[in-house]
Amino acid sequence: MPQAVFLDLNTVCRDDLDLSHLNQTPYDWNYYLNSEPGQVAQRIANAEVVVSNKVVLTREIIAQCNPLKLICIAATGTNNVDITAAARQGISVCNVTGYATPSVVQHVFALILTLTTQLPAYQQAVKAGAWQKSQQFCLLDFPITEIAGKCLGIVGYGELGRAVARVAKAFGMRVMIAQRPGGPGDDERLPLKELLPQVDILSLHCPLSENTRNLIDAEALALMKPTALLINTARGGIVDETALREALLAGRLGGAAIDVLSQEPPSEGNPLLDSAIPNLLLTPHIAWASLESRQRLINEVAQNINAYLRGEPRNLITV
Repeated sequence: MPQAVFLDLNTVCRDDLDLSHLNQTPYDWNYYLNSEPGQVAQRIANAEVVVSNKVVLTREIIAQCNPLKLICIAATGTNNVDITAAARQGISVCNVTGYATPSVVQHVFALILTLTTQLPAYQQAVKAGAWQKSQQFCLLDFPITEIAGKCLGIVGYGELGRAVARVAKAFGMRVMIAQRPGGPGDDERLPLKELLPQVDILSLHCPLSENTRNLIDAEALALMKPTALLINTARGGIVDETALREALLAGRLGGAAIDVLSQEPPSEGNPLLDSAIPNLLLTPHIAWASLESRQRLINEVAQNINAYLRGEPRNLITV
């Protein structure tokens, strides 16, 4: 039976997912929880199918894999695989899209509601005994704001951006869409510099590219209302982290909730890993990571494999 290898199962599954869809494909599976760079070539040397979420498959590694026919990226992003090298060797590469939309949308609004309702501050006040000592039935120490009627700006209006917009409208929010970075404008989308001063909350859903790297920099942050909130569940490099830190410390921005950083896991020197920064929520790249989302991811990888075997490849990146 031909071999298949999953190089970094631990990035997706912690013994909480059903792998039967993969196991039912006609392969002898080898599951590795994690793979260090020096282990990859040996582990996939005899594999016909390789699955990787974040393990890097370089040109040199791909060149050594004669039996390899299909690389399945267990993610949407494809920067961990040398696509050109795979194509030259006739190796198909596919990814998975759309699997995490409900999870990401839920996380976006969890972050928005946490900031606008001041949940961390009130939780800490209760733990510190402030409610127990109160002379009235409730605490009003931290101002709570409603999102109904507020303006949500969206940068990146693909599947995720559109899904966030639908939920925002259900909350009674107004939605404004930014012009695609580096792309032409249209009647539906505003140039970013025109959009930023108008929004109460800015949510990022664009990919990281040369056009979007440090898109939200000191100049962009200065255009936003001092009460505005920034939400980033896209990619860390889209936001200038030093500029964001300075804006929050100076009170020039109402708050931020960040699920992604420029380096992950973050180094100790990351400017946002500073406990003194006010009104900042950091979550460890988990917007995508609901149980249901991760199960859909596994199932979609299996569907990609079965489609390839039928001669009807799907989610194909290589031509």
